[in-house]
Amino acid sequence: MATDTIPAPPASGQDQIPPDIATMRAVVGELLDPDAAPGVLPPAPADLETLTRQLRGHIALLLPEVEQAAKRLPRGSIPRYCLLACAGEARGRLRETPSPRFNGPVGHARRLARSLGALCDHYEQLGH
Repeated sequence: MATDTIPAPPASGQDQIPPDIATMRAVVGELLDPDAAPGVLPPAPADLETLTRQLRGHIALLLPEVEQAAKRLPRGSIPRYCLLACAGEARGRLRETPSPRFNGPVGHARRLARSLGALCDHYEQLGH
């Protein structure tokens, strides 16, 4: 699977459209459906590549929002630390490539989905 360079999102501003968290959660749900049995087949390779690209794009859009929110919190606060840890992990996931050691492209997509889900949780907890 090709890895794309995700362009930096536009700088945060008043006229920027807020992230579509419902759409992001729908993409996460396609890979991490809580009702799916462990033995459920993964998406077809073409669908998996599309989902992976969507996940990467959504993470790239949401990361700056969460990081900016973290910077507004007091230094040394637990919520700030949690936000920055989540953002750091998501950034690490964007740098990763699929590895056969960790279930290949399917495992990679699921790790991206977990990171995006966590970013969505933090974004919503911040009152957005």
